[in-house]
Amino acid sequence: MTYSNVTRMRSFSILGFPGLSPQYYGPASALLFFIYLVIALGNVFILAFVVYEKTLQKPIYLVFCHLALNDLTFGTVTLPKIISKYWFGDSIISFHGCFVQMFLVHYLGSVTSFILLVMALDRFVAICIPLRYPVLITNNIISVLCGFAWFIPVSLMVTVVYQALSLHYCKSNIIAQCFCDHISITSQACVAFGLAMFSLLVPLGFIIISYFIIIVAVMRISSAESRIKTLSTCTPQLLITFLYYMPRCFVYLANNVGFTFSVPVRIVVVMLYSLLPAAVNPIIYCFKTKDIKDSLKRKFLVRKVNIMQCQVCVCD
Repeated sequence: MTYSNVTRMRSFSILGFPGLSPQYYGPASALLFFIYLVIALGNVFILAFVVYEKTLQKPIYLVFCHLALNDLTFGTVTLPKIISKYWFGDSIISFHGCFVQMFLVHYLGSVTSFILLVMALDRFVAICIPLRYPVLITNNIISVLCGFAWFIPVSLMVTVVYQALSLHYCKSNIIAQCFCDHISITSQACVAFGLAMFSLLVPLGFIIISYFIIIVAVMRISSAESRIKTLSTCTPQLLITFLYYMPRCFVYLANNVGFTFSVPVRIVVVMLYSLLPAAVNPIIYCFKTKDIKDSLKRKFLVRKVNIMQCQVCVCD
């Protein structure tokens, strides 16, 4: 479907995975629904567990909660529509609905960047100036910093959406992606428009500097055992940051050096780096964070003991 340059599009059609045979629509929708369940259950579990377990209500776990809430929201914003396309054949999204989704996609991505910056700041203070940590990093201070992480990207993303809305859309109304993002939408406009990288690259710069200083400080520790123990406290944050930034930086650099991806490959890559961190982060929290892992072990141990006691009582 095409439009003249004076015609206002009323809706967009989500392409999804191009070339996918209709016989695979069912398995594709089931897989996407499973991914959404993993994201939802995993992040809701982290939120509920930290709220329930009073010993985990510390600054770094509050940051984990903010990131879990962000991941949960991102999955809810992006996946239901593409699941609906393959499950019910409903690929149509309204014109303004597509822009709302675009705003939320890029807004939540920007929030993730700033939350990862707060994580890096927490580890920087904990390792480089540990004596000041209880004063500089408190639950209230972390809440304020995470509040800024949610607030700062708003004006930037509103500007991006407003500028995209002002363009004349005169090409196909097909969105070559599984959700509405800036590149997919503005590619249907008569004028090209580049998305600002401020919200990704500025936090990344601070994160790199922070972890560089952390590594230098750790290398100065005389005991090898102490170095490993100190670095292990950064493992969850490093893994989460790596999962979020590395694929994005690779795609960004590849585009800048002239390497282009085919549409199917680009869609798959975007889906992977958008959804994989949201699904994997709760696993990292549980298995790479000592306090959460120990709390889970205690819970399972207590439950196992209670079950054994009940069995003994029944036998008696």
